[in-house]
Amino acid sequence: MRDLSCVSRVLPVLMFASLTRGYLIPNLSLRHVSQHTEPRHQQVVAKVKVSARKVALDEQVDQEKLYEPAEAIALMKACATAKFVETAELHGNLNLDPKYNDQQIRTTVALPFGTGKSVRVAVLAEGPAAEAAAAAGADIVGMADLIEDISAGKLDFEVLVATPPAMPKLAKLGKVLGPKGLMPSPKAGTVSPDPAAAVKEFKAGKIEFRTDKQGIVHLPFGKVDFTDEALQGNLAAVSQCIEKNRPTGCKGKLWISAVLASSQGPAIKLDLSALKAFNPGAGEVAAA
Repeated sequence: MRDLSCVSRVLPVLMFASLTRGYLIPNLSLRHVSQHTEPRHQQVVAKVKVSARKVALDEQVDQEKLYEPAEAIALMKACATAKFVETAELHGNLNLDPKYNDQQIRTTVALPFGTGKSVRVAVLAEGPAAEAAAAAGADIVGMADLIEDISAGKLDFEVLVATPPAMPKLAKLGKVLGPKGLMPSPKAGTVSPDPAAAVKEFKAGKIEFRTDKQGIVHLPFGKVDFTDEALQGNLAAVSQCIEKNRPTGCKGKLWISAVLASSQGPAIKLDLSALKAFNPGAGEVAAA
């Protein structure tokens, strides 16, 4: 009796040859071929575990409701139950396509009640400007030595301020500073002939922000242990700053949606018309 053990290996080859010539082998179907050529994979469905804490927090937020800013802030604080002081965050989806230069936002805003965190500021300056920056509270001040540290990847700061004469020396460090968002820029207020004033502003609560690749802005505007009034003032400053810096290429409405959230809390949708009109303590809120 002839050994037919090699049939399973020959079948796919014969099937391919017959199909390319326009012929079909009798009693041979694609189902038979696939049985010999394609392994059977069992689909594995991963089960996502949701903590009891998250379930409880999600139940406190109505996902269909658009909240007034003051109400959203109070709810956000109530949902901030982590074991550390969470950051209050605004995430705004804007009607922008950042691949076009006239549809980008990159600017700074001065939070009137601060950020709730200390910021390390480095300054590239020489002479009297360097001395003034150090007196204003800069954490690192230097020129050649600081550039050498940056080239080596030592980025022990959150903000880098530079005087205009220092900028040509920073050109070669674009690949190091750019991806980290630390490259000084006049739009961000980090290129200044008066670095001492810039240091004071960033220490007091001035933050830089920009649209990401999807046209969304992400901004921390304080800590959840701030008073409601402080968070409301900071949120109003942020909202006004975004409106003030509306790009010329934006057509139609600027905002698509906006949510508030603490670091580990649920997203709380905002009423956009209420956010745009939100201005508590009008005389106290200053946006950059």
